Amino acid sequence: MAQITGNEQFQQWLAQINQECGNFAARPLDGEFSGHLETGYTRALKLSTVTTANVNLYRTRNEIKDHNDSWFYTVFQLEGQAIIEQHDRQTVIQPGDITLVDASRPCSIVWQQPSRQISLLLPRSLLEQQLRVGESHCVQRLGKNLPMVQMSHRLLQESMSNHDLSGTESEAALEAIVCLLRPVLQQQDAQPSRRDRQFEKVVQMIDDHIQAENLRPEWLANETGMSVRSLYRMFADKGLVVAQYIKNRRLDLCARALRSASEDEKLAGIGFSWGFTDHSHFSTAFRQRFGVSPGEYRKRHR
Repeated sequence: MAQITGNEQFQQWLAQINQECGNFAARPLDGEFSGHLETGYTRALKLSTVTTANVNLYRTRNEIKDHNDSWFYTVFQLEGQAIIEQHDRQTVIQPGDITLVDASRPCSIVWQQPSRQISLLLPRSLLEQQLRVGESHCVQRLGKNLPMVQMSHRLLQESMSNHDLSGTESEAALEAIVCLLRPVLQQQDAQPSRRDRQFEKVVQMIDDHIQAENLRPEWLANETGMSVRSLYRMFADKGLVVAQYIKNRRLDLCARALRSASEDEKLAGIGFSWGFTDHSHFSTAFRQRFGVSPGEYRKRHR
C-alpha cells in the first residue's frame, strides 16, 4: 500500500471538510499538520467534530457564493484553542467556550496547536425567531464560566450520545440550545460596561499608534493609567493576549498593504512601516499567521 504523504492527508481532510461542512479554503501553517473530521446527524442535530493542528481554515466570497448559507456555525470548543475572525473581529476560544460564526460572511479559523471542537449547524431562521441576529453576536467568546454556556455543552453532549432521539425531540434539543444561549447573546446588546468602554479605548489607542516602535504593553498601560497586570487581565477576559493582539493587528495591516503593493516595493519597508523593525522576525511572524511568506502572499494577491 502506498504511504499517504502529509500533503495528501491535508488535501483529503480539506475535501472532507468541503463535503460535510460547506465550501472552505485552507493553508497549512508551520509545524506538522494533523486533521480528522467526524460527522454526526441526529435528526435535526447536524454537527461535525474537527480535530486538527497547524492549519488555517477560511471562507472568502468565492467559497460562499453558490452555496447554502442559511445557518450559523455554533462552535463548541473541547480541547486546545482556536483563533476565529469575522467582521474585523477576532477572538480566541478555549475549552468550554462557545462562539457563533455566520456562514454567509467571510471568516477565518486558525489552529496553531492540537485542537478539538464541535461545529453545530444552527438554522438562521431558528436563531432569528429568538433574537435579532447582527454582527455583534458573531465571533463573541461565550465563556466557559457562564452557567448557560455550561448547560449548552452538557445538552449537546447528551443529545449526541442519544441515538434514539426522534425528529421532534432533536428539534426540541436544538431549540433548547438556542434558548440557553439567548440570554448570553442578549447581554451583549446592553449598554457596554465601564470595563468594555475602557477596552475599546485601549484597542483604539493601539490602532492610533500601530506604526510606533514603542507600542508595547508597558507603554499602553502607562498611557491609559493602568497597571500592566490589569491590562493583561482585561485582554485575557476577552480571550486575547495583548502582545499577540498588537502583532496580529500589524500583520493584518501588512497583508492589506501587500495586496496593493507594487512588485518593486521592498518587503522590508512594508514591514517596517507597520512596526516590524527586524525583517527576519516580520517574515517569520507573517508566515506563521498566513501560511506563506510576505513575497508569496503579494504574488498570490496581485
